[in-house]
Amino acid sequence: MSQRRKKNSSDGETKPRTSFVNKFFRSSKLRPTKAESRKKSNDLEAADFQPSDDAQKTENILDTAKPLTSEMELGSRMEKNEQFLQKLGRKAVNKCLDLNNCGLTTADVREVVALLPLLPDLEKLDISWNDLIGGTLHSVTQQMHLVSKLKILRLGSCRLTTDDVRALGEALEAIPELEELNLSWNSKVGGNLPLILQKFQEGSKIQTLELVDCDLTSEDGAFVGQLLPMMQNLEVLDLSINRNIGGSLNSIAQGLKSTSNLKVLKLHSCGLSQKSVRILDAAFRYLCELRKLDLSCNKELGGGFEDASAQLAMLEHLEVLDLHQCSLTVDDVMSLTQVIPLLSSLQELDLSANKKMGGSSENLLSRLRFLPALKSLLINNCALQSETFTALAEASAHLPALEVFDLSWNKCIGGNLKLLLETLKFSESLQVLRLSSCSLVTEDVAVLASLIQTGHLAKLQKLILSYNDSICDTGWAIFCQNMWFLKELTELDISLRPSTSRDCGQWFRHLLCAVTTLPKITEIGMKRWILPATQEEELERFHQDHRCGIHFDLGEFQE
Repeated sequence: MSQRRKKNSSDGETKPRTSFVNKFFRSSKLRPTKAESRKKSNDLEAADFQPSDDAQKTENILDTAKPLTSEMELGSRMEKNEQFLQKLGRKAVNKCLDLNNCGLTTADVREVVALLPLLPDLEKLDISWNDLIGGTLHSVTQQMHLVSKLKILRLGSCRLTTDDVRALGEALEAIPELEELNLSWNSKVGGNLPLILQKFQEGSKIQTLELVDCDLTSEDGAFVGQLLPMMQNLEVLDLSINRNIGGSLNSIAQGLKSTSNLKVLKLHSCGLSQKSVRILDAAFRYLCELRKLDLSCNKELGGGFEDASAQLAMLEHLEVLDLHQCSLTVDDVMSLTQVIPLLSSLQELDLSANKKMGGSSENLLSRLRFLPALKSLLINNCALQSETFTALAEASAHLPALEVFDLSWNKCIGGNLKLLLETLKFSESLQVLRLSSCSLVTEDVAVLASLIQTGHLAKLQKLILSYNDSICDTGWAIFCQNMWFLKELTELDISLRPSTSRDCGQWFRHLLCAVTTLPKITEIGMKRWILPATQEEELERFHQDHRCGIHFDLGEFQE
């Protein structure tokens, strides 16, 4: 997994400064009383610092958190705090300190520590995706008692050290109102999870626990299982990309039986095996409120659904089911055929990258018609055959809420797209249609253009037709001449395969003409299409004459 990192920048002109505390927390006290000052001073003096290589650095950081002794000092500190946030391009939001992906340095952590005494009503602290603060968290956690109302703490991808982990575990006791804890993408959490969560008591208010890609061990998994009965308010549990916890699934599943309020369970890429399905199935009967279940990218799961999916059908509130890349077998598909159509609340279904279901899923795909709430259907790269594609096309006519439809990498669609479009013309909700690498031919895009011309697919926002190299220039010309009917379109991709390249035909002029009438389009993928000099000039004139917010992605051939 990855996360795109984008710097947030402040927008608008700088407004006259108002009180930092008033702007940040309308209900906060501007100055502590003398008694409170003495208490905070005593707390700081009594703090038991853990020895480490960064001990002196930690002490220097903590110096900035000493109680404020005068109104003048308070004003000076508030002004510095405002300057600090402005430097990071962040705005003050009531009861929320969001420094996510700000490139924080050790010096910045010193500023954060200085903020905390001023923010007694703080409810959300997010310093995720700041790789340089690892080793300094101890200075922040020592001040947690000053923000005891904290409900959300996010520390994802901070390169936490073992000392950080230990300090965090000691600090959590000081924030009893905590409802969300995110420690994802910190490998040192693995093997040390008990140090962090051991002080969670029965009746914990935790609702969200995210531990994605933390290198959790089998022992950590067993500890989670023991901890779950104490977290009866838990609604979201994400243990994804921890490949060693599959061996402790028995303990986790036993603990899940005590989390009746759980709404989201994510076990993506957790090393689950065939027997894991049976183990989880026994816990499903206790998860009546479950809304989202993600078991994707567990390649050893294939074959596990054959005799162990009965309880899955009991999840009457399930809205999202993700089984992509699970190596589903023919027998799995047969079993799921009896289960999935019973999930009447299902809104998102992902069966992608299960190639063995291509010739055996006719009944399953046909019965999708019993899921009228379905909004997203992903069946890309499933090696669909003619019979299964026909069944899917017919079923799609009964999915009025469908917004996202991905059939990419199913070669049988080439020359047969008309079957699908005949049913999609009744769809009034479709926003995303992906048909990448479907061996489409000129006739297919001509039928698509005809459908668009008659006013159907009017809500389409993203249309992906990439890697369909068999479409000739005539086909692209017909399509581009009718593109202008898609007024909601924001993204179009007609890129060629990585191994090929072609000169653009005269259809490129039709594309430019159509784009001028599309008010929302921002991205046009044309990788490996080569523009001759005359068309390069046309594109340059287009950018000069029209808004520059449209990006033509020509890849490495032309920029």
